[in-house]
Amino acid sequence: MTINNIVDESFIINQNKLKKFENKCDNIKIGIMGGTFDPIHYAHLATAEFIRDSYKLDKILFIPSGNPPHKKRKITDKYHRYNMVLLSTINNDNFIVSDMEIKREKSTYTIDTLKQLKQIYINAEIYFITGADAICDIETWKDVEENFKLANFIAATRPGISLLKINEKIKDLKDKYNANIESIYVPSLDISSTYIRNQLNKNKTIRYLVPELVQEYIYNKQIYNNGE
Repeated sequence: MTINNIVDESFIINQNKLKKFENKCDNIKIGIMGGTFDPIHYAHLATAEFIRDSYKLDKILFIPSGNPPHKKRKITDKYHRYNMVLLSTINNDNFIVSDMEIKREKSTYTIDTLKQLKQIYINAEIYFITGADAICDIETWKDVEENFKLANFIAATRPGISLLKINEKIKDLKDKYNANIESIYVPSLDISSTYIRNQLNKNKTIRYLVPELVQEYIYNKQIYNNGE
């Protein structure tokens, strides 16, 4: 089976998971894992699973960003990034992928995504998962106060991030916006998308950094071969 066939199969499996979940959307807890996923790697997946288990979330919804306004560098084609997330979640019934941001032509903002999610999952409790470092910049996001009204926020911390600084910022946001934010230490892997892209640009291995199907897709499509 070619990688294109596997992508097609992954898409069908994911659509079935989405439809099944949307039919059971009352009184559920959904974790939202957004990002460029350029590319998605094992640390993303490990973080999502750790938080799903810790907060007893029903599902984790991965939402690859379409046209993120804060990214200054050129990012990989959104359909490639979406396909890689599909491939990495195919074997986990608790992980579902949404293309709602991929479909948007304009810049994709979190506030628009949260509003759309509230329309789909009317009675769901939404937990937006983000990196602790992003929490420090969250006041630059569009309609920041409205974001806090629509979702609970989970700030995933990792080695190298100052817990004191993060907790001070969280307290400030709670006082200023009545935000529901918690920080959680995730014993995850020290892997980043930037490191993986650098490895690929140097023609070095990325084995065991990303799922095998993602690695196969990257090599097959010759992504990251031009210093991106």
